[in-house]
Amino acid sequence: MIFGAIDFAQPWVLLLLPLAALPLLRRRRDTLLFPTLDWLPRDRAGRVAGFAWRALAVLALAGIVIALAGPGSPETTVTRTGRGAEIMILMDRSRSMDAKMKPSDWRTIDPHSMLYQVESRGEPKSAVARDLLSKFVEQRPDDRFALMFFSAGPMNVVPFTQHDAVVQAGITAGGLGRGLSDTNVGRALTAAIDTFTERAYTGSRIILLVTDGGAHLDEPTRKRIREGLQANRIALHWLYLRTLNAPELDAEASAPPPAADGDSMEAIEVRNAYYAQESIAEVSLHRFFQSLPVTYRLYQADSPEDLAKAVAEVGRQQNFPLDFEERVPRQDHSRLFFSLAALCCALLLVYRSLLLRSWL
Repeated sequence: MIFGAIDFAQPWVLLLLPLAALPLLRRRRDTLLFPTLDWLPRDRAGRVAGFAWRALAVLALAGIVIALAGPGSPETTVTRTGRGAEIMILMDRSRSMDAKMKPSDWRTIDPHSMLYQVESRGEPKSAVARDLLSKFVEQRPDDRFALMFFSAGPMNVVPFTQHDAVVQAGITAGGLGRGLSDTNVGRALTAAIDTFTERAYTGSRIILLVTDGGAHLDEPTRKRIREGLQANRIALHWLYLRTLNAPELDAEASAPPPAADGDSMEAIEVRNAYYAQESIAEVSLHRFFQSLPVTYRLYQADSPEDLAKAVAEVGRQQNFPLDFEERVPRQDHSRLFFSLAALCCALLLVYRSLLLRSWL
């Protein structure tokens, strides 16, 4: 039941509110007349005290009844403006993410002992990514985050929220168990795009794809991703956790389709080189992302330090005005009325003790 800006969880308790008038009823001794007291002067202090204790008793009873009714402010939705973005963290949870990254000094290591050094000193990619994403969320209190894991299929863990504790709990939960062997980037991306479809556009939007692998997407999936990103104005950022011996997505991998036509040996070699790279899943996915009509940024990370720099760069790129609606939960005011009733009862006890002392 709602009365203006106040609602009651147990409104039927208010039927007991007339009981608060009991202290105002005249008691039996109040009906007795003492004519011999007429010669005494008027006791103004006594009249004030008598009025005060009745008022305190009424307030105490009324406070208890209202508190038991559970008064509170109803749940509301307020519009706030901050700086940041709506960020969907789309994190790979496949088994390959349990592999280890290169150590920090991998550039100085003998290539022949690289595999041994990675296995002995490297850190699991998924653990490093979770730690850095956790700090990333902690450092951006004005952003609204959503979290989705994917392997063979997408798993929506946390919908869009500004409550960091929920997102942090979701990121931590990603470390439980082992991932599956399959990875379907196409299904994950389309599911992540769908989370924006029903939302009003209020500011910058990005999908932060965190994965170590690529994919060969079929044309229907590419079309759906391209149209979805463009329609919802979503930028795509890819944190590419490069595995040992995985391809580097450098300038060569980013080369556009060859314009060399004809049957000359040179033209054939150019086309063969391009399509040989296109057969690599990571390169194919990177080239498709480059063809998107929205903002796309690639952050390649070979070591935890590279990944930390990439996460920091994402943070610097997304700091624009953002309007968002925040749901404010119901505020319970029962404690306030219980406190008022307790204060009135305490004052009544003080009054009673003073009254008895005066008769001694």
